[in-house]
Amino acid sequence: MSSEGREELVREVDRELRNLVSRSVLFHQAVADRLGMSVLDLNCLGALVQRGPMSAGGLAEENGVTTGAITGVIDRLEGAGFVRRDKDPKDRRRVIVTPLPNLEAQIFPLFEGLATSLVELSGKFGDDELRTVVEFMRAAAPITQEQTAKLRAVGRPRK
Repeated sequence: MSSEGREELVREVDRELRNLVSRSVLFHQAVADRLGMSVLDLNCLGALVQRGPMSAGGLAEENGVTTGAITGVIDRLEGAGFVRRDKDPKDRRRVIVTPLPNLEAQIFPLFEGLATSLVELSGKFGDDELRTVVEFMRAAAPITQEQTAKLRAVGRPRK
């Protein structure tokens, strides 16, 4: 492939990734709206489902918010019956946030249509192609996380 062809392909990957991310953000907003919560609340639930119980500080760091903001998130999630908070047995000053079993039954059905469609889409690709997609996404995630941290380190622009 010529260098011009490769550059266009890379630009196309960039465009399609931005399109996918935008549509994913809108999907998650729709799920959050359906549950009567914010996208931040939904992201925190997602982190807890994927990683299991976490400290409040770890959950704040994972989602790029202050410990003060995460307290409000935990209050809302606990009030909705999605999580419980417990004192850390090793450090009573820390709080451990644990997703409750009913969480999956209430939230997973909202993702079922998307998950089913993505499994069907995966059937159109060979194993090597899917491994390449997974490799690309795994490599892209820390890059995105790093760039997010850089943006946050600079702070908000002055008006």
